[in-house]
Amino acid sequence: MSGLFAAQHVQVDKQKTIGALVDNYGERAGKRASAWFKIVEDAQQLEDIDKLTKVNSFFNLFKFVDDQYLWGESNYWASPMEFIGANGGDCEDFSIAKYFTLLQVGIPEDKLRITMVKATSVNQYHMVLAYYETPGSIPLVLDNLDPIIKPATKRNDLLPVYSFNGKQLWLNKEKGRGVLAGSSSRLEKWNDLKLRLGIDRLRQPQQKME
Repeated sequence: MSGLFAAQHVQVDKQKTIGALVDNYGERAGKRASAWFKIVEDAQQLEDIDKLTKVNSFFNLFKFVDDQYLWGESNYWASPMEFIGANGGDCEDFSIAKYFTLLQVGIPEDKLRITMVKATSVNQYHMVLAYYETPGSIPLVLDNLDPIIKPATKRNDLLPVYSFNGKQLWLNKEKGRGVLAGSSSRLEKWNDLKLRLGIDRLRQPQQKME
């Protein structure tokens, strides 16, 4: 994986990143980026559950905005810095931003899966981030619909479909379990996102969300 969030503990240039967001999205975007850097710095020495809580709470303050309205297309997966710059996005953007930020604060990639679900409460497909303490654990769910982190067994409103991280793709059969289905490179949107992780590839939204 290449780009700004290539791996855990990669050093992200703070001033360059903030400057790029200010140039592309305005002064408030720079302040949001500064807040993100503080989250990353403060969370380094925390226990995993506290890292999850801190990152989940930060991003759940952002606005939910439909892709068509914000980006002018129906299913755009924004990079974390595009999400921070635009000050909003849809469920994929929340989950992706949380995923890459948790990598930055030291959560191992093997413990994280971006998960596509059917959300029965809104009767539509939805994306969340799942954290597995061990490979066989019931995952904890980080979600923008429900701000409280809960075990998947307490989220009866979510029916898992598939999940993935930077390495693998799983087809989910039941809560907390999945059948390995190959590399996550099979996902076209994921491959496109990875090409845009650098701050030199920031896209301009059609609508400002300041």
